[in-house]
Amino acid sequence: MYTPILQTKLYKPKPGIRFVARPRLVDRMLAGLDLKITLLSAPAGYGKTTLLSEFIISCHRPVAWLSLDSGDNDPFHFLSYLIAALQTVEAGLGEGLKNAFQSGYAGGELPIEAVLTELL
Repeated sequence: MYTPILQTKLYKPKPGIRFVARPRLVDRMLAGLDLKITLLSAPAGYGKTTLLSEFIISCHRPVAWLSLDSGDNDPFHFLSYLIAALQTVEAGLGEGLKNAFQSGYAGGELPIEAVLTELL
């Protein structure tokens, strides 16, 4: 199953000209880089994307970005985009999976556990 990739979904956001710097929050996020997961949660319009764009600049590590929408609810579609996003950091990562997606899986079932194991 071939999924054309809309490249704009992979563009990392840049802080706007008039963004409000939040050094305390960026410092907290930087302090959490060694944690297994960090959840950033706030209502719409509270500056999550702006904070993340400031964090990306500050962290000095490779970062993959993927903007999601309701169309990404399909596992094939989502994983195709996830692999494309990861390949912006490391070319060739997940290439075998990408090829399998483009040729289609026999039986139509997506073996999620096998796919995630391959990516990890």
